[in-house]
Amino acid sequence: MKLKYNRNIRVGFIGAGNWAESNHMPILKEREDVELVGIATPTKKSRDRVTTNFNIQFSTSDYRELLKKPLLDAVVISSPHGYHFEQAKAALEAHLHVLVEKPMTLRASESWELVKLAKQKGLVLMVPTGYHYNPIVIAAKEQMDQGAVGSIEYMFCHMGSALRNLYMGEAWPYSIRRIPDPKKHYSDPQISGGGQGYSQLSHSVAMLLWLTGLRATKVFAYMTGPGASVELYNAIVARLDNGAIATISGAGTHPSNKTKHELDLRIYGNEGELSFDLFYEHFTVHREDGKNLILNAEAGDGEYTCDGPLHNFIDLIRGESSNNLSPAEIGARAIELIEAAYRSVALGKEIEV
Repeated sequence: MKLKYNRNIRVGFIGAGNWAESNHMPILKEREDVELVGIATPTKKSRDRVTTNFNIQFSTSDYRELLKKPLLDAVVISSPHGYHFEQAKAALEAHLHVLVEKPMTLRASESWELVKLAKQKGLVLMVPTGYHYNPIVIAAKEQMDQGAVGSIEYMFCHMGSALRNLYMGEAWPYSIRRIPDPKKHYSDPQISGGGQGYSQLSHSVAMLLWLTGLRATKVFAYMTGPGASVELYNAIVARLDNGAIATISGAGTHPSNKTKHELDLRIYGNEGELSFDLFYEHFTVHREDGKNLILNAEAGDGEYTCDGPLHNFIDLIRGESSNNLSPAEIGARAIELIEAAYRSVALGKEIEV
């Protein structure tokens, strides 16, 4: 459904933590066609700070009160992982467009319920996977869509992050990012769902499935978290619906002075291989026919930025774009694989998705 608006898009926020305040709010505030109208977050200190810094007139501790705001068009949900499903479902039922942070939910059944509900109501539902807007990843997507490797047979994807402190429930050593309650957001499995898997592999798995168009059918995994209540390391093997296999790994323990994420991917097919490394900023395609490609990446092309999803979200709502680069369907496919990985660890066996 293509929607048109001849006025500003009125956006509310559910959750006012680190990422909402440092990324989502500043980006949307700069758009002349967006109005920030409300914030729902439990902590009064956060509400007072956000309303002052972003000139937001309405604040509440109860997200349900925000959803009742007249003329509200959309919400951005950046609350702890375990609350995403309840809040996104309520927003969609209130006929609001939704951008819900990754991981989309903690259960695949919940994610697919949201996808179905958004389609029924003709609403935009997006999971802000910022890597889909990265120039190196966009180049990889173009090559994959052109059949650069032929029939996909095997994939490898690794993601590393400097998040050990947060997974241990400790303060993060970066003053530029405010984590209000690391125990609640990262190290309590009842709320976060887990560690590196839900927190970070929700990026890389979504990206892998978006690039290939594939979907997991079987998953086996190991995870370890020395000294932590959630896992720090992930080793996952997945069978995909075309018969290919994938190995997916994660490490949340970079030294704290290595702030840039590692994201290393290789895709092998019967006609060639595509690979990129965002940390070292290179991208290549090597083909059996010798028609190889080496991308001349510029310094900074491998950095993670997340302005693209916010602009894409508003453009989709306004009807100025029909190309959702962060579709909820990909978010749901990622959760299928990740949830199955956690179940595999708990049960010690391969899980059918």
